[in-house]
Amino acid sequence: MDPIESIKTVKDSSFAMLLEAQRRGWNLWYMEMNDLFLLDNKAMARMKRLRIRDDPENWYEFEEEKTAELGSLQTILMRKDPPFNMEYIYATYLLEQAEVQGCLVVNRPSALRDANEKLYTSWFPECTPATLVSRSYQDFTDFLSCHGDIIVKPLGGMGGESIFRVQQGDPNTAVILETLTAKQTRYAMAQKFIPEISAGDKRILVVDGVAVPWALARVPQAGENRGNLAAGGNAHGIELSERDHWIVDQVAPRLKEAGILFAGLDVIGDYLTEVNVTSPTCIRELDAIYNLNISAMLMDCIEKRINT
Repeated sequence: MDPIESIKTVKDSSFAMLLEAQRRGWNLWYMEMNDLFLLDNKAMARMKRLRIRDDPENWYEFEEEKTAELGSLQTILMRKDPPFNMEYIYATYLLEQAEVQGCLVVNRPSALRDANEKLYTSWFPECTPATLVSRSYQDFTDFLSCHGDIIVKPLGGMGGESIFRVQQGDPNTAVILETLTAKQTRYAMAQKFIPEISAGDKRILVVDGVAVPWALARVPQAGENRGNLAAGGNAHGIELSERDHWIVDQVAPRLKEAGILFAGLDVIGDYLTEVNVTSPTCIRELDAIYNLNISAMLMDCIEKRINT
């Protein structure tokens, strides 16, 4: 995971998972990216035994430290936040070696590489808004001319970072495209603007192909187009609609097939906009609103996989 000293426990989903695992008496071993390495073709790590408490002032302590093969662990939760870059991909190669050694890695390393959180929506065209992925200025300007109002974003970010709304005639269009495509050397995504963003960008959590029946609707602040909590969005719970359930039904079988046990679908209005597989969030918010224990759903699934 990312450095535990920097998390906000009240909303950190990794922390919620740690709390539930500790409640079950599981041994927790903590690793960051710098702790992973490969020696003589064996995936290894420097690990610290971790104890946590649900206390926003003093939430963790480390105990013993050891260096061991990743395959000696029963399961590894890969919860490193994006950016999804080559360093992230290298880490998945190491985790894949752990998988070969018999460790259950959640989510499956090959799926983390294959399921780009923006591009993965292309497997479900019936669920998505009009979409373009390109490096070409001309492609984006043609797409803008066709739809008049679009969202443009990078393929590897998170938390609403570098997401722009562009409307026909916007004098900043050229510089936005230049920035996002790095002067036509990097792919970016455009999607038709969905006005229903004013009612919230819904995060739907899916555990082993089953949706939590309530979503967290992240509503943009006034004058903002991004509902992401990291971008200042306000959140409230909402029951999944019939359309939401239909979208989950289209996506969930492919997630299960790929070994993605925990995912977050982003839905605006009637449209799927992203499939989050690296470190989906919103567990603690939904748990608090609806008195749930979403982490228990995931740990039940992990326990079943380990014991079969």
